[in-house]
Amino acid sequence: MQGDINWFESRARLTPTETAVIEARTDQSWSYQQLRERAERLAQYFKSNGIQKGDRVAILASNHISYFDFFFACMKTGAIFVPLNWRLAEAELTYILDDAAPVLIGVEPQYLEKLPSRKTEAEVQLIPDSNYLDLLSAEPAAFHTELKETDPLAMIYTGGTTGRPKGVVLSHRSILWNAMNTVITWSLSKEDTTLTCMPMFHTGGLNVYCLPLLLVGGKIVLASEFDPKQAVEDLLKYRCTVVLFVPTMYHMIIQTKVFQRSSFPDMKVFVSGGAPCPNPIYEAFAKKGLAFKEGYGLTEAGPNNFYIESKDVMQKPGSVGKPMLFNDIRIVTDDGVQAAAEEVGELLLRGNHSFEFYWNKPDQTADTIRDGWIHTGDLARSDAEGFVYIVGRKKDMIITGGENVYPLEVENWLEAHEAVDEVAVIGLEDDKWGEVVTAFVVLKTELSVAELETYCKQKLTRYKVPKQFYLVDELPKTPVGKIDKAKLKKEAAKQKDSTIS
Repeated sequence: MQGDINWFESRARLTPTETAVIEARTDQSWSYQQLRERAERLAQYFKSNGIQKGDRVAILASNHISYFDFFFACMKTGAIFVPLNWRLAEAELTYILDDAAPVLIGVEPQYLEKLPSRKTEAEVQLIPDSNYLDLLSAEPAAFHTELKETDPLAMIYTGGTTGRPKGVVLSHRSILWNAMNTVITWSLSKEDTTLTCMPMFHTGGLNVYCLPLLLVGGKIVLASEFDPKQAVEDLLKYRCTVVLFVPTMYHMIIQTKVFQRSSFPDMKVFVSGGAPCPNPIYEAFAKKGLAFKEGYGLTEAGPNNFYIESKDVMQKPGSVGKPMLFNDIRIVTDDGVQAAAEEVGELLLRGNHSFEFYWNKPDQTADTIRDGWIHTGDLARSDAEGFVYIVGRKKDMIITGGENVYPLEVENWLEAHEAVDEVAVIGLEDDKWGEVVTAFVVLKTELSVAELETYCKQKLTRYKVPKQFYLVDELPKTPVGKIDKAKLKKEAAKQKDSTIS
């Protein structure tokens, strides 16, 4: 089993001189052998400073080569890799540091002030600086750590929009099987190159393409920040073949002139994840004849779970496809019965890519993993051919006057209007209806609430038409670019009696 756990050493042995990582800003590159040596030297530093199997090692940095140094050093030593969200406020970061209790934190200098003002027990190591580079300069001594496939390798904290963030513990097995499943099901190869703008403290940045491509011998281009114009230019410059962005990123990308005039000859497929993708984005890629598809995942499950052929995307609009090769799914009704075709139910996932447990939260672990199945809290349906559609979050479903309304359906119709830029639909408490359908709308050009209501009535059943519209300048976003509906609900609750018209 050690060969499986130390798969990166095997990869470096097979393709030592091939380029593994490129830093987009500086164009500096590292081969697989160089990446392995950096990780080994950092692992030696861990061992010589008393860091043991099971100890947490954190990193607080924008996308940088040091993420791989820390991750693969943890893989070798048995320490647990904890990437920290640098967008968090001090109080939120303090909670995570108290929960994870890391013994070492690698910090990019610009984020040093983000650390809690009170004294932390963890050693703080600045990256990159001369001292950090010194850690990677000495020849490592040989050592061996006894590891099992179920031992923790990484702990990624969820966003915490519905409560305290949870540390999702991914084992060596979880991460390897997600990578293998992705490589085989998505047909990745050593010829593939991806651009990573998604923050690597998020599972999308780390596990969707980065680790699967490093397993198969491909190439990673790291961008430390996202700029839509620069992202398109980097895709073209480095001849990227696959890429992941969240819908908000695509929303900005398709409006750039460089996207509109480019043909992307090397791109096999653009993938959207993190949130349901609006139809106008699909249409922008379809007009250019570019392969575009939507994925689905969550930190607790890999995160990769589905695959859809590019040829099926337009025939099955909005579908995430069918389960990947090495994972199972179920869609169940509220009474736990398998849902029929086209019937909406909760999506359950199972496979070796699943997380092991929530750190320090046994009750929440038991509530999420039941009989080996991850209960995602997401609502889905499958058609007669087995193609799966994500309907929305179970907690986001609106029950108004006894009728179920799925916000995504309303959002898709509103976003199809040429004057509408972005939309979020939520349910707000109401004495008469239980909840009322409420839409927050960002406009491109002038449009009245009355016109929006008339437009909705053309397509939507009466109870699905929003009873309240809020015209806003922008929608709040989470650190990874998702629309923050929890924040919208809080803001709307403060002024629920005032409807903008």
